[in-house]
Amino acid sequence: MVAQTRLFGEITIEDDKVLDFPNGIIGIEDKHKFAIIYDADRGSDTAIRWLQSMEDPYLALPVLEPLAILDEYNPIIEDALLEPIGHPADEDIVVLLTIIVSSDVTKITANMKAPIVINSKNCKGEQIIVENQDYEAKFNVYEAVQKRKAGE
Repeated sequence: MVAQTRLFGEITIEDDKVLDFPNGIIGIEDKHKFAIIYDADRGSDTAIRWLQSMEDPYLALPVLEPLAILDEYNPIIEDALLEPIGHPADEDIVVLLTIIVSSDVTKITANMKAPIVINSKNCKGEQIIVENQDYEAKFNVYEAVQKRKAGE
């Protein structure tokens, strides 16, 4: 599949890498096809990737894996909420957090309360609001990275 993107120009994504979000994403329920892409200049091992809409070139959400900023992230998710993505086995689950990027790096936040959960086996995704009371919608990424660096 070929898609136009605002950030990366024209990109080609293999059909089996296109993710289907049956219910869209919170606030963007009318878009269903996405792909995870990264800036080729920075390499695939960069922590921040993009959840790029394959239907709207201007819609790309910065995302990262929770373990890039935390040693442990165990969201509590009701089984019924995983139904739209086919009740994946634990080893088939990919979890991403949307982030809010700021020109002030100390104000970058991640949404721990509503992770994006992907079933890697069938390429279906769902944004789910987790039950954990201790997970914030605006978790400070900068502070977490600084704590992690101090601990190393």
